[in-house]
Amino acid sequence: MSGESDRVARAGDYVFGLMNDRERARAERDLEIDPAFRDTVLRLAERLRAFDPAAPEGRDNGWDLVTQRLAELPQMQARLAGIAAPEAEPPPMILRLERKPYGVGLHSRGGRLCFVIALALLAAFALGYLAGTL
Repeated sequence: MSGESDRVARAGDYVFGLMNDRERARAERDLEIDPAFRDTVLRLAERLRAFDPAAPEGRDNGWDLVTQRLAELPQMQARLAGIAAPEAEPPPMILRLERKPYGVGLHSRGGRLCFVIALALLAAFALGYLAGTL
């Protein structure tokens, strides 16, 4: 896949004229012998031709061409056409609780039992600490 991205990057540099003389000569030689590079350059040049300011029709409808190409994308057709359905909220998973939750989580133990468990844990940790330090 890096070969394809390198080819596209080289084609972009060639089309935009960002290459030095040696790189440009190599790219022109590759245009003659490498059909994949040639197709990439032609495809990129064709896409950029729509934005050519020297073209007589390019100045008036350049932005229209951009929006038209965006509108052709499947994920953008509904949004750009203005007929997008309003974003509906997903239905709630739990409509209502039939009974209070019990037996799960911290709220399941309450009152005196919770206090006794907390004291027992505190005593166990204190004894463990004392046994470890002595």
